[in-house]
Amino acid sequence: MWDSEIESAGGRGFSNGVLTTSKHGVKTDGFEQRGQSWYVETDIPSDVLVQIGDVSFHLHKYPLLSRSGKLNRIIYESRDAELKKIVLDDIPGGPEAFELAAKFCYGIAVDLTANIISGLRCAAEYLEMTEDLEEGNLIFKTEAFLSYVVLSSWRDSIIVLKSCEKLSPWAENLQIVRRCSESIAWKACANPKGIKWQYTGKPLRVSSPKWNEMKDSSPSRNQQVPPDWWFEDVSILRIDHFVRVITAIKVKGMRYELIGAVIMYYASKWLPGLIKEGSGSGAPGDDGSNSTNSNGSGSSWKGGLHMIVAGSKEDTPTVQAKDQRMIIESLISIIPPQRDSVSCSFLLRLLRMANMLKAAPALVTELEKRVGMQFEQAQLADLLIPCYNKSETLYDVDLVQRLLEHFLVQEQSGSLSPVRQSFSDKNMYDSDQRGTNPNAKIRVARLLDSYLTEVSRDRNLSLTKFQVLAEALPESARTCNDGLYRAIDSYLKAHPTLTEHERKRLCRVMDCQKLSIDACMHAAQNERLPLRVVVQVLFSEQVKISNAISNNSLKDAGEPQYQTLISNRKTLLEGTPQSFQEGWAAAKKDINSLKFELDSVKAKYSELQNEMETLQRQFDKMAKPKQTSAWTVGWKKLSKIGKTTENNDIGSQVGNAEQTKKTPRRWRNSIS
Repeated sequence: MWDSEIESAGGRGFSNGVLTTSKHGVKTDGFEQRGQSWYVETDIPSDVLVQIGDVSFHLHKYPLLSRSGKLNRIIYESRDAELKKIVLDDIPGGPEAFELAAKFCYGIAVDLTANIISGLRCAAEYLEMTEDLEEGNLIFKTEAFLSYVVLSSWRDSIIVLKSCEKLSPWAENLQIVRRCSESIAWKACANPKGIKWQYTGKPLRVSSPKWNEMKDSSPSRNQQVPPDWWFEDVSILRIDHFVRVITAIKVKGMRYELIGAVIMYYASKWLPGLIKEGSGSGAPGDDGSNSTNSNGSGSSWKGGLHMIVAGSKEDTPTVQAKDQRMIIESLISIIPPQRDSVSCSFLLRLLRMANMLKAAPALVTELEKRVGMQFEQAQLADLLIPCYNKSETLYDVDLVQRLLEHFLVQEQSGSLSPVRQSFSDKNMYDSDQRGTNPNAKIRVARLLDSYLTEVSRDRNLSLTKFQVLAEALPESARTCNDGLYRAIDSYLKAHPTLTEHERKRLCRVMDCQKLSIDACMHAAQNERLPLRVVVQVLFSEQVKISNAISNNSLKDAGEPQYQTLISNRKTLLEGTPQSFQEGWAAAKKDINSLKFELDSVKAKYSELQNEMETLQRQFDKMAKPKQTSAWTVGWKKLSKIGKTTENNDIGSQVGNAEQTKKTPRRWRNSIS
């Protein structure tokens, strides 16, 4: 990438990369390995044995004591004057680092490289090879190589930081991790326009070009450096070192979109199954504008130097299940606080794994709040998170309820998530202005209706949970209730044992006036709905049809539209469910029976009246006109009173049945 990196470690003005000392007490031609033992090729027999694990070194005291303060102290402070064996099992870097340090003590040239420098530096510190014993000792020379060679190179800084994984806590205490992290952060935040690339102009989809090809390629003026050129390199680091690098990058002021993109890229590499197959993870949004995917291959060529560091895409690291929780918790802690730094889909998949692996509750709650900030960007497949807390339900409905609450809190505070924009080299270092999305509630309502339809098939989902989740959004969020009706119908289908009261309670969450014509026609024929809801659907549709006819004249609407409305009305009424038709037929039959009984009573009263009048006339003929007794007068009065009462009773019944103009009176039992 930089001109200095084209040169090898031997051409960087540091003694050609060879570490040696001009003073040595024992002449030797080198070291010889025999099995697990090392011997010095010299005529003088060895007088000390250094044991490190299973490897033993047969050496001489004088070269070691003249340059190692620790060995000096071990030998002279030992009670055994003739100490022949020293055990150094805790030396950082292991036998490999001690071998290099021993060669340095004997004056044998050691070729310094980025792969061995961190272990050798820690071993020198452990052996106390300071300037107090000899000028130009191992600590001084390894420290100089780190400062002037490694930290000036992107490639070497990555390699050294990677090698520090096995050197804790020595590498931390010697500030090797901090210095390498800051060096990587400084180079990652450098404007690519100011970097002279030595291997630009390559075609797309080139994987790991050879070093000679990179040196010989001529720079292209039109070739732009991709903003994610450093993703592949930093993704090979262990999670704690990756966090250190990202923290240093944040301090340098890199844009949060790029930080979020590299976090998604790292997660796709170290958390198998987190990123969907074929979905991008190298740029915010996963919208196809990113330049890297979950497999580590690039959709746009990013150069070759960092690919040499990271290796090919087959070198995907494997992580044990016990370490995945630490990775997830670390990634959650370093996600930038800004909205849209990472995609909502990524947050939901991270939340799924966090719940599955029982991550820290505080971090999970923070992650849920982050999802609530971008909830309108969520997809249905990402919301279907299984319930891992031994609940009866298949999906974690309570989790979605909390996410919805966080969204409503953010929406009420006026901080809706803006529309995502893909980053590019142009806006990578310049701030851009983003507008809020006014249709967030509507999108969330559609998403929630789809989620309710999916989870309603679970027979263990209680009616209360369904109702609470359906009523969580305000009524203004739903301009149409078709999606909610589908969810209700799906719940009724999966729960056939609901009582009539529970069905009515379930249907209260739906507004029949917001159903489309197709939904109304379906609801009118849906036998699972309560009869009252069907009547409401028919009535609301009739009102809408009447309003449409009254508000639009025949000239404006046209004859075909009027016929269509009438046809839809007939189809709607004819499509009444069988249960509704049977109920209406039973009620009509009862009305006809009452009318028939009323007619029978009227006929019987008429017959009784005729018979009474006939008896009266016969009695009048038999009685003498002049002989009127008190009994006769009383009978006539009683006859008049009974006739008047009977006429009033019959008139009252007829008036109620036929709605006559006579004033109805109080009903009482007639005289038979």
